[in-house]
Amino acid sequence: MAENTVSEIERMVVTRIFDAPRELVWKAWTDPKYAMQWWGPKGFTAPVCKIDFRVGGKFLFCMRTPDGQEGWTGGEYREIVLHEKIVSTMYFADSNGNRVDPAQYGIEHEAIDDSADVILFEDIGNDQTKLTFIGSEPMESAKNSGQAEGWNEQLDKLAAVVEGLVQAK
Repeated sequence: MAENTVSEIERMVVTRIFDAPRELVWKAWTDPKYAMQWWGPKGFTAPVCKIDFRVGGKFLFCMRTPDGQEGWTGGEYREIVLHEKIVSTMYFADSNGNRVDPAQYGIEHEAIDDSADVILFEDIGNDQTKLTFIGSEPMESAKNSGQAEGWNEQLDKLAAVVEGLVQAK
């Protein structure tokens, strides 16, 4: 039996329509002040969020569970097209941003080798934005691990942040 190649594997894709201009959705995604408000699924918080938003720059997020356990995620920006596209790696990290084995957090990780997450921001008119998150995780394992559900919950939280930005405008 042949192994799947990257082109044959269906990657996790999560989309959301926001009732906001693309620039505000972009701001909510890229500004640490706002990212801290939506990073992590429902009930989780992000007490630390560092973003060096440039190609080659790194990010580091701390995600705290409702019972107080912390997990760290790091990554590096590979491509940035203003208000349109972000391509970045993402990995499990320690509090200093060093890559760690996902098993350290009790997680079985099945990313597609050497691939990156892609976030697309599309202006669809009427001050609406379509955000598409294409993860490095195969869709089947993302569903089984709860990662797809977690990203949907994060995008629910992002929607609330974006709504606040729209109202403040």
